[in-house]
Amino acid sequence: MSDLTLGFEEKHSDPDHIGHRDRMRERFRAHGEAALQDYELLEMLLYSALPRQDTKPISKALMKRFGSFSAVLAAPRPRLKEIKGVGDKVVDTIKIAQAAALRFTRGKVNTREPLSSWSKVIDYIHTAMAFAEIEEFRILFLDKRNGLIADEVQQTGTVDHTPVYPREVIRRALELSATAIILVHNHPSGDPTPSQADIRMTRQIIDIAKPLGVEVHDHIIVGRDGQVSFRGLRLI
Repeated sequence: MSDLTLGFEEKHSDPDHIGHRDRMRERFRAHGEAALQDYELLEMLLYSALPRQDTKPISKALMKRFGSFSAVLAAPRPRLKEIKGVGDKVVDTIKIAQAAALRFTRGKVNTREPLSSWSKVIDYIHTAMAFAEIEEFRILFLDKRNGLIADEVQQTGTVDHTPVYPREVIRRALELSATAIILVHNHPSGDPTPSQADIRMTRQIIDIAKPLGVEVHDHIIVGRDGQVSFRGLRLI
């Protein structure tokens, strides 16, 4: 597959194609990302990986397979390479873009300054987790001013389950001298509705944390199209 993909990637462009790229760049320079549809932004992203090839067909194929720009960035490497014309260079470019997006959103909350903007937290965890194909359980550890001490993925699991050990969660909070935590996990199914197991696990963590002076501010479940807050649902 690699040899066939390489041959596809090395295809030369004609002058009309070069002119198309120039026009796309001019539109982007003049009007920014708002002037581009998602497949066009993805098309431009792939220019560096495929400098002599029309990237529009690959971009449209990726969008059709995965459904959105964000889902393309988050797709696993093996699944990306199922698309005709997608080799290691294309996958690397997509994954660099995903890492850049995550680093950008993390930068808005990765500070000891108080987490005054809840929207920044939501943007970050949605970027980090919404399109993962397996469940991840992460914790945001906060100090007494609600400044972010650390953001750690504690466990990964399967498509519908992640093992969580409440005592290990609190042990880590005490190691970091955190006085509060925000629990976060994703539902790869896309539906962020909490299960009974999610509710039981959260209550177990709260019961262990409270006597030790650690407050559970919230538990957020992330889906592809949104998220739910246990505090918002009055489950905390």
